[in-house]
Amino acid sequence: MYETKMNKGHLACAGCGATIAMGLASGKFPEKSVVVIPASCWSVIGGPLPYRTLNIPSVHTAFACAPAVATGIYYALAKKYKDHRVIVWAGDGSSFDIGLQSLSGALERGIPFTYICYDNEAYMNTGIQRSSATPLYTITTTTPENAFKKENKKNFLEIAIAHNIEYAATATIAFPDDLKKKVEKAVSTKGPSVIHIFSPCPTGQGFKEMESVKISRLAGISGFFPIYEYENEKYKINIEPDFSRLKEYITMQKRFASIDDESLKKIEKIVIQNFNRLKKKSLLSLNN
Repeated sequence: MYETKMNKGHLACAGCGATIAMGLASGKFPEKSVVVIPASCWSVIGGPLPYRTLNIPSVHTAFACAPAVATGIYYALAKKYKDHRVIVWAGDGSSFDIGLQSLSGALERGIPFTYICYDNEAYMNTGIQRSSATPLYTITTTTPENAFKKENKKNFLEIAIAHNIEYAATATIAFPDDLKKKVEKAVSTKGPSVIHIFSPCPTGQGFKEMESVKISRLAGISGFFPIYEYENEKYKINIEPDFSRLKEYITMQKRFASIDDESLKKIEKIVIQNFNRLKKKSLLSLNN
């Protein structure tokens, strides 16, 4: 069992990784927390009063402005409290795309808040449209008919780290202790912190509801979604990947139905290249 700040019942789809992620993460939110939720699946999952899912104060915002709203809430509460924490809980659409400018501004200003992106790699709530978090060769409702996304996924966490923040990390719901430890670190950071959680969507990614945790585990151990953290200018890899598991991860999902052997080899090459860059950064951290 784990502590959580979620009430019983919610409005999510069966097997929703974003709901499992909140269940795990919210147990590490400080007592005096306010959660800011931009337009996303969690705008629905949170539910209307009096049937709200979260048992903590929450504010719903438009897609683009959650970090700006979090900034205002922080300064308003700072007049009375010294140990409060404002937490943004956002999907990949508002994190990678529509709200990136707002996030960049809040990180640049050094606002002491925690930004958590639950990433299901598309605009799932509005019909499975592609976002810049959508991986290469993925089929969505806005990729050309009988075709796929031709661009690589944006490296969201490295964009956040480039703002000279103290703490940032990736996590998945398949490794709950790792996820909770990282959230605990993030909300205790004096300045801004960012957590990027892989939160699979059975509906949008095309797998069985019971396989959400398995998909998350494969994403991490295959290197498709590297599990690492950045703390005080140092990188640490938490899980060494087994690239031979990539094919298993990809073939479990209908969104990759267009992939042939040549495309699979290209994905594998990109995944290995990305991890090798990360490995170099972690080795430099050890030597400094």
